[in-house]
Parts: sequence; structure tokens; C-alpha cells
Amino acid sequence: MNKDSIIEVLKKINYPNYSRDIVSFGIIDSIDLSDNIILLKLKLNANDEIFNKIKNDINVQLKNNFPNYKIDISINKLEDKVNIISDIKALKNVKYIVAIASGKGGVGKSTTTVNLASVLSKKLKVGILDLDIYGPSLPTALNINEKPKMNENNFLVPIEKDGMKLMSFGFLNNESAPTIWRGPMVSRMTQQFFEQVEWGDLDILFLDLPPGTGDIQLTLVQKIALSGAIIVTTPQDLALLDVKKASDMFNKLNTPILGVVENMSNLLLEGFVKNNEGNFIDGSISINNSNHKIKDGKFLVDFSLFRGQGGSTESHRLGVPLLSKIPIDPELAICTDMGTPYVQKHTTHVTDCFEEIGQKIIETLFNE
Repeated sequence: MNKDSIIEVLKKINYPNYSRDIVSFGIIDSIDLSDNIILLKLKLNANDEIFNKIKNDINVQLKNNFPNYKIDISINKLEDKVNIISDIKALKNVKYIVAIASGKGGVGKSTTTVNLASVLSKKLKVGILDLDIYGPSLPTALNINEKPKMNENNFLVPIEKDGMKLMSFGFLNNESAPTIWRGPMVSRMTQQFFEQVEWGDLDILFLDLPPGTGDIQLTLVQKIALSGAIIVTTPQDLALLDVKKASDMFNKLNTPILGVVENMSNLLLEGFVKNNEGNFIDGSISINNSNHKIKDGKFLVDFSLFRGQGGSTESHRLGVPLLSKIPIDPELAICTDMGTPYVQKHTTHVTDCFEEIGQKIIETLFNE
């Protein structure tokens, strides 16, 4: 019996509620053998329920396979976010790390990340790390075609644009070449983005996560303690099914959820009314049997295009704030395709939504 045989036994134990084993999950800190005692040290960022379940499963498996050995398990509970972040040299001057996440694709995570970061960059030092290895969005969303340089310490230097520090796998990979990687390669690349990028001084580093709860997310939450996560959804129940999985993953791994953003929430139509003399008027107007107030000739009609209350439902389920309900605006897509943050070109209700989210994040993280 040796360490390798112990590791093989531990590989049979899955992380609670996941199909991935605890060895590949990275929580085995050390294994030692001494006087018929197996000394096992774990490092983990999770709640007591998870700790106890893993410890019990380890005891059962090791006693079944090595009945003549006593089992001694100690756990290093990784609870201090500041210390965990400072353990990674490249992140030592990053105050807060916030993930923008959703179990569902196509809900607008990247658009939300870019515009929220752009809003906050007016007040804070902000960075964005695009962690979607298979479908990076940042090169298009901010119209970046250059490759990052290496400094004298062989660290990647983030590309700076619009007052933000930026890094993406899309900056490194030929955009026409598909990424065909297995999970371990993805995990290693994710880790390198934290350990080998010269982020410098940042107030907030936003992580634009890919859909799902796979290798990137698991590597992320195991390697660093996130300051929080923002969950993005759309109103539909179908989207909410996958969004719940991402929310529950963060809860199980002890990552605080700062709030929920409902994207594509509704459609706002703006109109103006003049009297016979051509002057803007106040009053009301009836559209589809619904009355709308007119102020200085301007009225706003709110149409709900999709059934469901995804954002409200999820925020209530999690007991966290609904940060904003962002309406559909074709200009959001146009600006993203052109590589310019929407909030830099428009002063609209949508811009107000991103300003509102930004202010709530500042209040939560900085207690202002």
C-alpha cells in the first residue's frame, strides 16, 4: 500500500452533487503514511455540510480498502478571501473578484459584463477576464484584434481599452481556429489566466464565465475565493432551469451571490404627442386598452415579449436582490458587434439599468 493506491481509492469519491471526483477537484492537499496511520490533509472552500460529507465518504472508502490502517483527516477551511487571493501573486493587488454567470447560454452575460465594467470604470480600476475558452466574446465586444505582450517576468500584460484591463483566450487564439480541448487542458488554461497575467492594481476584476457548471467553473471556485457572483437570466422558465444550476453551484461552494440581473426583460417603446399647434402636451394616451401618461409630449410603453418572471423568481428563491430588469434594445446588439460598450454611446433607460447595477455592487462590496 502506497500513496498512489490511496489516490486511486480517493478517485472513487465524487464531490457532493457532482460527477467529478475529489482528486481532480483539487482538494487533496497532502497524503502521508506513518505507523499504520493514513494522514490526509484537505483544503476546501465549502460549508460544514460539504466538509462532513466528504470526510465521511473518505473514511468509509479508506477503511473498506485498508482495514488495518487508522485514518486521520484534517481539513484546512479556506475562508479568508484576502489571504486566498493574495496567495496568487498576480492577484495580490486585486481587491474584489466578481463572476458574471449563468447556466444558460445566450442570456447576455458578456454584454452585461462589458457594460457594467464600462460604467464602473468611470469610478474604479476595473478589469475583465473572459473565461469562455470555447467561445470568447471579448475580442468582438470591444473590437480588439491585437495580441497581449509578455513582460520581463513572462507574465501576460492585459490589453487596456476604454479605461479597462482586458484578457481573453480569444486574444491568444486564431479566431478562425476551433478550440478542441478536453477538460484538463481547459482547467490548466483557466489557472494560468489567474497566475500568469499581470493584473496590477484593480478594484474589481470581472470574470465573464461560459455557460454551464463544468471544468472552468469548478477550477475557478477551487483555486480562488470569489468576492461574489452575479447571476444573469432571461424571463423564460426554460432559461431559469439552467440558471438555477449555476446559482446552486455557487451556493454549494460557499460563493456569495450578489444579485440577479434579468436581461431581455421587456420592450420599451418611446413616443411623442403634439397638439394641433405642434406643441408637446401633457396628459394620457390609450394603447391596447392601457393608459400611458404623457409628460412634455413623451410617453413610454412597456411590452412584455416573453412569458415568465425569471429574474424575480430566482432572486426570491435565493434571497438576494434583483439588481435590474434590462429591456430589449437593438442598439445593445449593434454596439456589441461594433465593439463599443452601449453605455458609452447612449443615455437611455438601458444605460440607467447598468448604472443602477454598478451602484448596488459598489454599495455591497465597498459598503458605501
